[in-house]
Formats: sequence, C-alpha cells, structure tokens
Amino acid sequence: MNPNHQDERTRIRQAIDRLLTGQATTSNGSLTAAALAIEAGVHRMALMKRHSDLKNLFYERVRNETLQIPESERELRETVTRQRQTIKGQQAQIEELRQRVTQLTLAAAVLTQRQDTPPDPRPVPDNVILLRPVT
Repeated sequence: MNPNHQDERTRIRQAIDRLLTGQATTSNGSLTAAALAIEAGVHRMALMKRHSDLKNLFYERVRNETLQIPESERELRETVTRQRQTIKGQQAQIEELRQRVTQLTLAAAVLTQRQDTPPDPRPVPDNVILLRPVT
C-alpha cells in the first residue's frame, strides 16, 4: 500500500468516529456515504471503489451503534414497499381484465350462435304487402 492510500484509510476511520459521535467538522453530519467522504476529505467514488470495506464498516456501525437504518437502505425499503403496492394493484387489474375477457368471450359466443339460427318465419296475413322479402 502506498502512503497516500493508507492516509485516506486513516482519515476515513477518523471521519467514521466523528460522524457516529455527532461531531462532524466539514460535512452536514448525516449518516451517509457521501457525508463520510466529505468528512474524510476523499472523493466519494474513492470511498465506494477503493475503500468499500470501510464504507460497509461505517454502515454496520451506524446500524449497531445508533440503532438506525442507513438512509440508502431506508430509501430502498420504501422503494420496495411502493413497488409491492404497485404489483398488488396490477395483479388486481389483471384479474379484473381476465374476468372481463371471459365475459366478452361468452357474449360473443351467444351473439354468434344467434346469428347462425334463422329467425322464426311468421305467417304473413293476406292483407299485408311486404316491403322486403322474408328471409
């Protein structure tokens, strides 16, 4: 490891401690990876890529020490909840449409059957002149 890399890791560990004790100096103090990167003075992508183990340690400590759910996890949970509600609504719509298709299929069958049967020929009285022939 080069000294710069080790220095970043040390700053990240110190930033984790400051954020968890509520003594943030440069960030807004939120318990997020972005705030951690700002607090440590490292680029956010460096934290995500090179120091992902420290980021995971941070989230683990947030969960254990503050008994809070990290913001990113909370947002994901809310998204999953919304998606489940959407799926439930779509399943209800699909079931309603299936029932409607069945009803329309039965109605089409009845109408088709009525067209196939000839109408009852009624006797025409002698004093009536038909404008069109009886079919």
